Amino acid sequence: MGDTGGVSEPSQLPAVRASDADREAVATSLSRNLAEGRLTLDELSQRLDLAYAAKTKNELDEVMRDLPVAIDPQTRKTTNWIVAILGGSSRSGRWRAASRMRVISVLGGANLDLSHAVVTTPEVRLTCFSFLGGIGIVVPKGVEVELTGFSLMGGRGLDIGEEPARPGTPVIHVRAFSFLGGIGITNPPKKRL
Repeated sequence: MGDTGGVSEPSQLPAVRASDADREAVATSLSRNLAEGRLTLDELSQRLDLAYAAKTKNELDEVMRDLPVAIDPQTRKTTNWIVAILGGSSRSGRWRAASRMRVISVLGGANLDLSHAVVTTPEVRLTCFSFLGGIGIVVPKGVEVELTGFSLMGGRGLDIGEEPARPGTPVIHVRAFSFLGGIGITNPPKKRL
C-alpha cells in the first residue's frame, strides 16, 4: 500500500463522541417507538440504560439499529378490562395496554404483568377492585408507580425497588380498593442464572 499523504484511513478514524442532546434525541425516539408498539416497557427500560450510558454515536446507533427513525401512525386494539369472578384472569407477555384500565377480582384472582406490555401513552391509570380475592400487578424496574386507594379488612402493597424512574418511561397510577382482599404491586422476579 502506498503513502496516503498523512490522511487517516476511514477504519482508523476515532469514534465521534455523543452529546447529551444526542442521547436525549435517542431517548425521545425510543419513547415514540414504545408508543407505536415496537418496544415493550422492559425493552424501553433496557435501551434507555444503554442510550444514557453511550459514549459514542456508534453506541447510540446500535441502540436504534432495528427501529425506524420515522414512525407511521397505527391503530391497534388495547386492553381496557381484566375481570376475575369466581375464577382467575391473567394478562402477561406482549400486549397493548390502554391508558385507562380496570381490574376487578371477586372471589377470584387477577394477575396483570406490565413488564412486556406495549404502552402508547405517557401514563397508565389502573383502577383495581378486589372483594374476597386478590390482584397482582407486575411493573418493570425504573418505572414510577403511584398507589392510592382504600382497604377495609384487606390490604394494598407496593413492593418495588428503589431504582429511580428512568426518563421517558410512563407513570403508572394505581387506585386500589380492597375489601377482604389484597392488591399487590411488585417488580418482575429476578432471573435465575
